Amino acid sequence: MTTPAPTSPPAPRVLLVWDAPNMDMSLGSLLGARPTAAFRPRFDAVGRWLLDLAGPDALAEATVFTNVVPGSTEVVRPWVEALRNVGFAVFAKPKITDDSDVDDDMLAHIRLRADEGTLEHVVVASGDGRAFREPLEELRAKGTYVTVIGFREHATFAVASDVMEFVDLEEIDGVFREPLPRITLDSLPDGGAWLPPFRSLRSLLEPRR
Repeated sequence: MTTPAPTSPPAPRVLLVWDAPNMDMSLGSLLGARPTAAFRPRFDAVGRWLLDLAGPDALAEATVFTNVVPGSTEVVRPWVEALRNVGFAVFAKPKITDDSDVDDDMLAHIRLRADEGTLEHVVVASGDGRAFREPLEELRAKGTYVTVIGFREHATFAVASDVMEFVDLEEIDGVFREPLPRITLDSLPDGGAWLPPFRSLRSLLEPRR
């Protein structure tokens, strides 16, 4: 009777969850306008960073969660296909109402991986402390390493945290082709600087929702 070969334990998992709506909004706020190609993050650089974080013995899983506004499919499709070609899985959800966001879907995926018992490290790309702060603190209390990547101006919940690591997206090598024009009240040049409006003045004439 042959003895069955011992089975090796499943590899630990390092999971990246990218909150596309929040990251896009945060980047647009920093720039004061829609990002041009020079200021859009390179996901291949993010993927290499994640692989380095995971190391050779862990399974790296990269996911992007996004909304798709009706009528924008042809604009969004090339971006989604580019992500999938790099090795990212994409969860896309139609933006039908104001409540059709992807927060619950991101949290459900994190819980799924945590319940499998192999989640060693979760990385969340978002500045949304309302959605993520408590769940991530609970994961850390259970022994899962937690990192938040984003922009320090918007991810204050992680910057100020004692239990999770924060990495500014611009600090990841190769993510941006050019330095972001980050002018804030904390980093004003001696000669002063213009801070552009976040929205058109004419938006004051639009009906409130």
